[in-house]
Amino acid sequence: MATDPPSEELEAFFRSGITAEDLPGLFLLRRAWPMLNAFITLFRGGEDEIIIRLLVLREIGARADTPRWSLQQLRTHFSYLDEVKFETVLLRLRENGLLLWDSEVGDYQISPSGRMALAALATLLRFTDEGAELGYVTAQLAASQLGGAVSMEELQHLLSRLNELQDEFNRAVTSGSEHRIQGAEAKLNKVWKWIEKGTDVIRVIAADAELDRPTHAVAQRIGQAQSRMLRMGAVFQRALNQLQRQQVHLGASGLSSADIARWLRTKSSADIAALLDEAYSEVPRPIFMLEDIALDAAEWELVEREHPGSVDEALPPPLAAPHASDVMNAEEDLALLTEWLADLRTITGEAAIEERVPAENYLVSAYRMSLLALLGDPESQALEGPVAELARSELRVAFTDETVTVGRHGVAEMTRGQLTRRGEVE
Repeated sequence: MATDPPSEELEAFFRSGITAEDLPGLFLLRRAWPMLNAFITLFRGGEDEIIIRLLVLREIGARADTPRWSLQQLRTHFSYLDEVKFETVLLRLRENGLLLWDSEVGDYQISPSGRMALAALATLLRFTDEGAELGYVTAQLAASQLGGAVSMEELQHLLSRLNELQDEFNRAVTSGSEHRIQGAEAKLNKVWKWIEKGTDVIRVIAADAELDRPTHAVAQRIGQAQSRMLRMGAVFQRALNQLQRQQVHLGASGLSSADIARWLRTKSSADIAALLDEAYSEVPRPIFMLEDIALDAAEWELVEREHPGSVDEALPPPLAAPHASDVMNAEEDLALLTEWLADLRTITGEAAIEERVPAENYLVSAYRMSLLALLGDPESQALEGPVAELARSELRVAFTDETVTVGRHGVAEMTRGQLTRRGEVE
């Protein structure tokens, strides 16, 4: 049938102008139709019919030493089945090519397509646990590798499943839910052995020098996905440790919020509803009142009428203002700075700060000392006025660990230091 032109019923599935024979994927399926027809025969109909059909075919195929069955042997072996229904099952398997009838000797045997279907079914039945789908895909890939016929489709199946698991694990960690993270960690433990086996298979496939470039690229991507998967155990542990530090412990009971959540998950909806009995109260909502108007009235009563009467709005006691002579205003500061700049311009070599800083009284001396920090300051250089002029000056100051006795202008001692022009320092 694979070489026959597509039927009108098949062509009806496609849009106008599309030729079914030009689709590579459809060509492969039509070429494999005898094999696909075996599965259609096995799995067409009701669930009960399919189970009995599979049971009969598996029992017939399980006898390896004497694979041929006479009709009497079949009737004896399947004596637990209704005779009429059993004959119907045999007829269906025979008409659809899963069983072969040898008219010369009067025996039944499994057909080649039936044997392939049973082999595929036997492999599938080994992987029925949660997380075993990765093992099934890995087993198929390993078999293809041993047979020397690894296909891109099989590699894509494995890569897709690994990416699906990676996305599921990442979302569990992002959720911050201890329950989801523990569930993802348990699932990782179940598929761990298949990831390790898949790593060995992919290592052999990637080392094949005859592998074409696209297939080799997919194999490399599978290896990268497997490496990320193997690191997820540490990611889960770090996330669980972080959640452990954030848990709220209920007094000295030894219980935490995680323990309570875990206990609640074991209860049914009815049990949780029973726990809420008399644990909360519902505020009545009179339907005859407009809630927004009632809220405005309550706000006026509580805020605008009652609350202002309880607020102490008396002025604080008066305080004596500081004497003007005790405060040095900004104009005086700039005048002192301008005067000192004129003195600093006379420095041609080096000058001791104990000679240039003390002047008039302690306030003026301390003011001059504080201005030394502005020499070479880039932020002050961007300003205007005497402060910027001081900052742009070529003078630089260097302090020592020693102190020097001054004894004038309100200064007893000060740190020894030198003012030097920048050109001479360089």
